Amino acid sequence: MRKFISIIKLIILLAIVIGIPAYVYFVHPEFLEQFYTTEGVNLFLERYKTVSIVVYTALQILQIVVSIIPGQFIQFAGGYAYNFWLAYLLSIIGIACGSIIAFYLSRFLGRDAMYLIFGEEKITKFIDQLNSKRAFAILFVLFLIPGLPKDLITYAAGLSHIKLKAFLILSLIARTPALMGTLLMGSMLYDRSYLALGILAAIAIILCIILFIKRDQLTSYIDKIYNRYK
Repeated sequence: MRKFISIIKLIILLAIVIGIPAYVYFVHPEFLEQFYTTEGVNLFLERYKTVSIVVYTALQILQIVVSIIPGQFIQFAGGYAYNFWLAYLLSIIGIACGSIIAFYLSRFLGRDAMYLIFGEEKITKFIDQLNSKRAFAILFVLFLIPGLPKDLITYAAGLSHIKLKAFLILSLIARTPALMGTLLMGSMLYDRSYLALGILAAIAIILCIILFIKRDQLTSYIDKIYNRYK
């Protein structure tokens, strides 16, 4: 039975890591290419018209679980295609569903499978951080800073001692500033507010650099606040 379960897990792993990306890349390369530009995503959503809301949410889920589609372009296009708050709601729903799937998928596949996907050193590093006393502070900062490997962190969380509810709440709250900023940029592009878009983009870049440089201090500060009020 153990061997059978191991084989099933291996098949699932190969399907997710190699099968789906390889199928899309070689059989339908045009499908993947359209998500590397905002215009391509918008054309894709317009093609589905009334069901584009479902498609947009599904793309968010797929981006979290498989990570072959750039999330920033999808969210930027969401701000362009929909009302800001509708785009935010759809994005949060998709991210939450994708995170839950990845979290439990990681637990089902186990450490060996995650080592094959991300490498033992990287996944072990994040698991150790999420198992530490400063887990909540570290998790919040990791998801707050744009550009960090959030898919890796999500899969690592599934192997750590952290509970799904705590992980989901912290990660969604921390994701919100960058998500709102990206959606707002898409809305500004739709309204042709190019000056405001340029200013917001410059502010976002500066904040990202500051947050990345000060990430250790920020972690310590959040950790102090948590210890004070827990």
